[in-house]
Amino acid sequence: MFSFFKKEKQASNLPTIDVHSHLLPGIDDGVNTVDESLEIIKQFSEMGYEKIITTPHVMSDFYPNNREIIMDKLEQVKSAMVDASLSIELEAAAEYYFDEHFINLVQSKQQLLTFGDRYVLFEIGFMSEPMNLKTIIFDLITQGYHPVLAHPERYIYYSNEFEKLEDLVSRGVLLQLNLNSLTGYYSKEAKGIAQKLIDKDMISFVGSDCHNQKHFDQMKLALGHKLFRKLSENNLLNHTL
Repeated sequence: MFSFFKKEKQASNLPTIDVHSHLLPGIDDGVNTVDESLEIIKQFSEMGYEKIITTPHVMSDFYPNNREIIMDKLEQVKSAMVDASLSIELEAAAEYYFDEHFINLVQSKQQLLTFGDRYVLFEIGFMSEPMNLKTIIFDLITQGYHPVLAHPERYIYYSNEFEKLEDLVSRGVLLQLNLNSLTGYYSKEAKGIAQKLIDKDMISFVGSDCHNQKHFDQMKLALGHKLFRKLSENNLLNHTL
């Protein structure tokens, strides 16, 4: 699988930079220990990845993370990587949940955790689109951020209202696809939305959303899927980071 990935990478613009994962231990529903983090990071490196931008959840009710917590944990893992002779680059941003805490951060103009060119990764609820989504998107953009919606294919309500995703893109929202959606790992409906987004070249970033070894193993299967080859033809921004 490693050789396949490298061959595909050389033949396409699919980058070796991951923008969505949960590899800082003990602060969300991702890895639990530093050893677990190191093992998965090592496997990313062996697969050909050059950089991981890991994105812990910021969710006030469950994972009340902030810049200090995330950066302290990042330094802990980076120190362990040096001891383990892992040379892959590791950075951290956040995956903000669209809740009152996030809205307050934006409206009070607090500094958000970003990656690259002030990209802000955020997710919304799986039951329905937030009513004030467009207002907060406007606020983010006017403050100089580039909002990135995490795994839009997993919000199944967009299946019958795909035009809403097109509207978000027209407003300046960038979309980040999960690799595991290509295999139907989350659901058949999520795979269907993923295929439509790929066909319409609406994806700006691709990410693993890796939480654990199971997710990583599934991702290796996704790299052999025909949708992966189609995705590699899209105009992805990972390589600019």
